[in-house]
Amino acid sequence: MWDDNGYAYAKASWIIGKSFLGKRISSLSGIHTLSELDRLIFPEQHKELPGRELLIDLEKRIVGRAVRQILSVVNSYSQPPKLLVRMLKGFEYSDLKECLGSIAGGKTSLPLISDIGRFGSIRFDAYPDVSAMLKKTEYEHLLSEDQKSIKKGMDLTVVETKLDYRFYQSLIESLSQLDPDDREIAARLLSDEISLRNCLWALRLRTYYHRSESEVSKYLMDFKQLGKLHQKRTSLTTEARASLAFSLDVRKDWRGWRWERFLNHDPYETSYVGDGSRLTESVEHWKADPRHFQNAASQYLYHLCLRNFHSSSMSVSAIYCFIKLKQFEEDLLTSVAEGLSLGMDSSNVFKLLEVA
Repeated sequence: MWDDNGYAYAKASWIIGKSFLGKRISSLSGIHTLSELDRLIFPEQHKELPGRELLIDLEKRIVGRAVRQILSVVNSYSQPPKLLVRMLKGFEYSDLKECLGSIAGGKTSLPLISDIGRFGSIRFDAYPDVSAMLKKTEYEHLLSEDQKSIKKGMDLTVVETKLDYRFYQSLIESLSQLDPDDREIAARLLSDEISLRNCLWALRLRTYYHRSESEVSKYLMDFKQLGKLHQKRTSLTTEARASLAFSLDVRKDWRGWRWERFLNHDPYETSYVGDGSRLTESVEHWKADPRHFQNAASQYLYHLCLRNFHSSSMSVSAIYCFIKLKQFEEDLLTSVAEGLSLGMDSSNVFKLLEVA
C-alpha cells in the first residue's frame, strides 16, 4: 500500500500544481467574459460558441476534467481503498439528487452527469424512470417509499437527508478500515464537514421554510462511530442544536458559538469621534444568511484540505484531501462561469463566494 500511496500522491501533487488552487486562484481574477475563462482553463481546447451554449459546454468540460483526474489518481491503486471509492461515488450521489430534483420539477431532459467509470451503479440513461434508474443499486430500497413523492413534485428535503445520511455513513464505514494514523486527518475533516452541514441545514430550514426546532431536529445527522474514530465524544449535532435557540435576527445571540466566524458580518460599525471615543451605530438590520454561512464554511474546509494535503503525503488521507480540493475547484470554476454568463466579472463572483 505504501508504494500505491506514494505513486497516487505524486500524481495528485502534479495535478494540484496545475489546478486553479492555492496561489493559482489569483489567475482567475479580472476575467470579464466566458470566452476569456474558456481560453484560460482550456488553452488548447477552447471553443467559439454563443453565450448559453458556451456556458453549458464549458461546465461539462470543467466537471468532466475534474472527474477524470480524480479517477486517474484512484486508479493508481492496485486495489483502491474503499474510502476513496466512496468519495468518487459522491459525484453519483450529487447527480442523483440533481436528477430527482429535475424529475420533481417536471423536467424531461437529463441533467449533466459525471462519468465515474467502473465505479458507477445508477442507470442515468433510464431517466426520468426512477425505478429503472435505481434498480439493483444500494438506493433502490432506500428510496422505495419516496418515489411517488418525487414524481408528484413534493418537498424533497426528506429524500435529500436520506441520501446525505447514506453517503456519510458509507464514508465512515470505509474510514474505519484504515489504520488509525492514516484515518486521523480524514476523520477530523469529515467531523467538521458534518457538523457544518447540520448547521447549514438548520439555518436553511429556519430561514427559508420557517421550520420549528422539533422539525429541524429530524434532519440533523449524528454518527457515533465517527466520534469513536476521531476520539471525540461530542455529538456532531451539538452546534446545530445550540443554534436553534438563537434568534435569526439578533446577532448578539450567536456570540461565542463555535462556528460564529462563518456568519455574515456584524451589522454594527465602529467609528471614532474627535476626542477619540468610539461611536457605534447600526448599519443595517442583521439577519442570518445561509448562503454566506455556506460559502465561508466551504472556504474553511478548502484551506483545511489544502494544508493537510501537503502535510500528510504517502497516506490515503492525502488523497481524500486531493479529491475534496478538486471538488472545490470544480465548484469555483462553474460558479465563475455562471456569474460571467449573468454579466458579472470574476472579482464580483469571488466576493459572493467569500474567496480571498
